[in-house]
This record gives sequence, C-alpha cells and structure tokens, in this order.
Amino acid sequence: MCGIVGYVGPKQAVPLLMEGLKRLEYRGYDSSGLASIVDGVIERRRAQGKLTNLEKVLAASPLGGMTALGHTRWATHGKPSEANSHPHADPTGTVAVIHNGIIENYLELKDRMTASGAVFESETDTEVLAHLVAEKLAKLQPPGAAPKGDLNEPLLFEAVRLALHDVRGAYAVAVLWSKAPGVIVAAKTASPLIIGLGDGETFLGSDVPAFLAYTRKAVFLEDGEMAVLKKTGASFFNLAGKKIEKTAISITWDRTMAEKSGYRHFMLKEIHDQPMSCEDTMRGRLFPLKCVLERDCGMDAGILKNIRSVQMIACGTAYHSCLVGQYWFETLIGVPARVETASEFRYRETTLGPDDLVIAVSQSGETADTLAAVKLAKEKGAKVLAICNTVGSALTRSADWTMYTHCGPELGVASTKAFIGQLMSLAVVTLHAAIGRGAMTETQGRAFVDDLVKVPGWIRAAIKLDAQILAVAKKFSKSEHFLFIGRYVNYPIALEAALKLKEISYIHAEGYPAGELKHGPIALIDTEMPVVVIATQSRVLEKTLSSLEEVKARGARVIVVATEGVGEFKDCEAVLRLPPVPEILSPIVNIVPLQLLAYHVADLRGCDIDQPRNLAKSVTVE
Repeated sequence: MCGIVGYVGPKQAVPLLMEGLKRLEYRGYDSSGLASIVDGVIERRRAQGKLTNLEKVLAASPLGGMTALGHTRWATHGKPSEANSHPHADPTGTVAVIHNGIIENYLELKDRMTASGAVFESETDTEVLAHLVAEKLAKLQPPGAAPKGDLNEPLLFEAVRLALHDVRGAYAVAVLWSKAPGVIVAAKTASPLIIGLGDGETFLGSDVPAFLAYTRKAVFLEDGEMAVLKKTGASFFNLAGKKIEKTAISITWDRTMAEKSGYRHFMLKEIHDQPMSCEDTMRGRLFPLKCVLERDCGMDAGILKNIRSVQMIACGTAYHSCLVGQYWFETLIGVPARVETASEFRYRETTLGPDDLVIAVSQSGETADTLAAVKLAKEKGAKVLAICNTVGSALTRSADWTMYTHCGPELGVASTKAFIGQLMSLAVVTLHAAIGRGAMTETQGRAFVDDLVKVPGWIRAAIKLDAQILAVAKKFSKSEHFLFIGRYVNYPIALEAALKLKEISYIHAEGYPAGELKHGPIALIDTEMPVVVIATQSRVLEKTLSSLEEVKARGARVIVVATEGVGEFKDCEAVLRLPPVPEILSPIVNIVPLQLLAYHVADLRGCDIDQPRNLAKSVTVE
C-alpha cells in the first residue's frame, strides 16, 4: 500500500521524487521520507503525516543529489512516526532501503542481529533489510578499503540478492549504497514495482503515475526479479543472479486524466467521468457478437461454451460488482455462479477443476488476497479470466486471459468509475457467454447491446440529480447511522452504497436485502435512522415497497431511489428519480446517486475524501 519512487539521472532528484510521491498519495500513507546520495554520503529527510510535513523539513534542510529514493509509508510494523518512516538505514548510514510489503521472519532476523550487537532505531521490519544488506556487503568486500568505481555496482547487487534469500514474505524493495553513487538496486515479490525508462534517466515507482510525467516507457518486474537502475537504463536479473531480458511497454494513459480537472476532489471528478469511462469499457466489444472475447483477450469461444460453473473472487467494491455479475450469469446464461471474497476463498477446500472458470476482479491488479486466490484456483486446474484496470499488473500476468476495464487511473481511494467499469465488463462477458452457449439469440443479444449503449446517457441523467442529492446530504450529514436496502440485483448496490458512505464519511452504514429486515435489522429503526431504499422499477418492486412501508411505520427517515413516473412515495424525506432502466442493468445506474450522496455527506463533515483515514487504494499486503 506504500508509495515507492526512485530516480537516477542528471537532474536534482528531490523535486522529481516529491512530485512522484504526490501522484501516489491516493494509495494512502501516514508518513514519508527521502534518501539521496550527496557527495558520497547518504542523507535522509523524513516526517510523520502528510507530504506537506516533509516539504517543511526540506525547506529547513534542503536535500540535493541525483540518485535518490522516496517513500510514503502505511504502518504495518510499528506506529506512524518519524523513526518508523522510510527510508531506513544500517548503523553506519551507508545503506538506505525503502520497502513495501511484510517481511514475515523479521523478528527471527532481528533477534539474531541483536544478539550480535546490532542496534535498531525503529520498530519496523524494513530496517532489518538495511542491516542485512550491510551485513552481506561487509562479507563480500575484500579486506582493507572497499573497492571503487564499477566494482561497487555488482557488489551492491549481490548483497541485495543474498539478503533477499534470507527473508520470507512480500516485498518491493529499493536500495542505495553510498559507495555506489548512480546506482539503485530494486527487487519484488508479491508487491508491485515498475521501472520507467527515460532519455538519459531512469525512474522507479510502485505505480505508473509516479513517473508518467517524464516517460511512458515502463517495465513491470515479475515476482522474483531484480533490477539495477542507472541513468543509462536498467538491467534485469532473477534471484539466482542470471541476467534476463525484459520488454518495455508503452503507457497509453493521458496524463491529464490523473489531474482533478477543476473538481474539488478526485472522487467527484471520477463520478463525473463515469459516462465516458463506461463508453471506453464498451468500445469495440459489442460487435460482432460471436468473436469479441477472442479478439479482445484471446479467450476461445469454446471456453465459455463448455464451462461447468463460474467462481468469482474479489475484495471490497470489486466483490460487490461480482455479486451483481452472479445474478447476470445465472439469469442470462443459466450457469451456476458463486462469489466469494478472496480473503476467505483462499482458505477453502475448493472443488474447482479444469471445467470451471474463475473470474478475478481487481482495480489495481495487485490485491494480495486476490492474487493468492488466483494462485490457488490455478493449482486446482481452473482457468482464470481477470477483469482489471491496470495494464501489466500482477493479476493480469498471472491470469489466463484479461479484460481491461479501460477506466484510466482512479486516484480517489473510494472506488467509483472502476466499479462501473467492472460492471460493464461483466455485462460484456455475460452477453458473449450467453450468445456462445445459445442462452440468448442474436436478436436478444442485439436488444441487450441496445440497452448497454444507453447506459452512459442514463448515468449522465443520474449525475444531473447532484443539486437535489446535495440538499439531501445537508439533511443527513450529522447522522451517525445509515441503513441501505435493496432486492435482487440491487441488493449488492445497497452493500456498495453503504461501503462508500462508511469509507469516506466514517458514518456507520449497513447494506441489507430488504427481505431480511424482519430478521434483525428492523430493530435498529427509530426516528433518527435514515434508510435508503432502492425501489426502481423491477419484478420485486412491490415487495420492496412493502419493506419501505415497514421502516416508515417505525419512524425511519426514508430516502428513495426510484424510477421516473413510478410510485408516489408519500411522507418520504426525498425521492431521487432516475430514468427507466431495464431491471437487469439497473445496478449500473442506481449506484451513481448513492456515490454522490456519500461524497456530499463526507464533504459536509469535512472528511478527507480522496484519502480517508486508515484506508489505502491498493491493499498489497494481507
């Protein structure tokens, strides 16, 4: 979840690294720091809290150098503090390390080093790595003075390689040595790390936005790979020390997509981006009806035709998209479909086999639990289709096929447009699977496509309710509890709406199937409880209206998401009317006003919307 940046080149590194760290703020962090080689000495600057605190440190004590590392930390071992902030150093101050992940055996290593007289200044697992690299360097160097010049680069590489053989766990790591100026050694296992290749300069990042302003050429490290960065480029190796060849890919994102474009927050911009990103997800994927998946992601039509069942795995918001997809697969295709959170799936004795399709959904493609679940599924012989927003991510490299959502970078921690992209991608897969299996005729398929292409317009209509939604938010911004209810395909939307509200406003919120009210949740209802009822036109509308009356009779303050021209909804606090949408696609539209409701409530409460407390964009550790 931490942000990693690095630079080797002819320019002063710190301004570039600070810009890169700011572009990674969406990942979440509680402290930050820099290390640079200045006149043969490693100097560090660190601060607890936001990057503005680090900027104050730099203003008081500037940092030069043209080979440097930067880091934003999310605490896993040790509290947020300056002492626990990265980069960490060895006792001599000649080695500096930044790291994302968890070193599982760090206590064992730390105890051994402490017994030998080592002194640690932090509570972190990362500092152990700095000590370990320094220990290896001491053993590798010949007696007397340390070698100079070009000999130092292979020494540092070998020391890092040997150190990594001693650790267990997940890591993306980058190392400086004061005796090897102009060199960064990096490595990764189960945590993302990307090399940016510029013109006479080389960059390092845990995500592409860290260096996208300076180069679009990127090399994604695979698990068990290392890189040696110099201003002339990068060399790549495996953990055995054997040189390997890597191919750079060209990043096609428009850099302005990662800016706020006049909106107060990234989240608000990304909500407004949804009609366009929805169109981008669909583009080129609707026709012809029989070969799109093969052309788009290389999946043979026979795969979907012959599958026995579908198992969907994801976490957080992506899990909610899968819950909607489950209804679609079973309703439109007639294939048994299951959904499970990746963190639970990975501990199951699963019955998956070669005839089952696993669909793994992740915005970042780096979610640790999802990657572990995919590994388990593949060990069982199942084939994996990834639905992902991030080109070259670990998920896309481990899956058999990938459908990209093409949403562009999503920088708000609370997912919005990526959720819509996931739903649209699942709808496209459902469409082509239904056609391929004969569960849907071409005439029915074309009708479904006609509805899909209307979705961006329906979302635009939902966004136009913004002023009305703000008025609702003003009524309820001081509430401490919310309940969201829905039925059938909109039950997952109740869950997602509750998640959005609790993520960014810190209000306790629950999502429930409307039919479950009498089984417990109705006990929560009183005159202070806002209840959001998703009651758009559907086969279950009548039953949903009965649930609405139940909560209203108990004094709840009811907010309704409804269809234009359907229902009167007397004595409700607010009715948000959406255009008529086919029931099966209604979740894609119904979530939009509830995203805006969560946004405005959080804004009125003065919350940090793009970087909510205790959360990070990509959960790359367990």
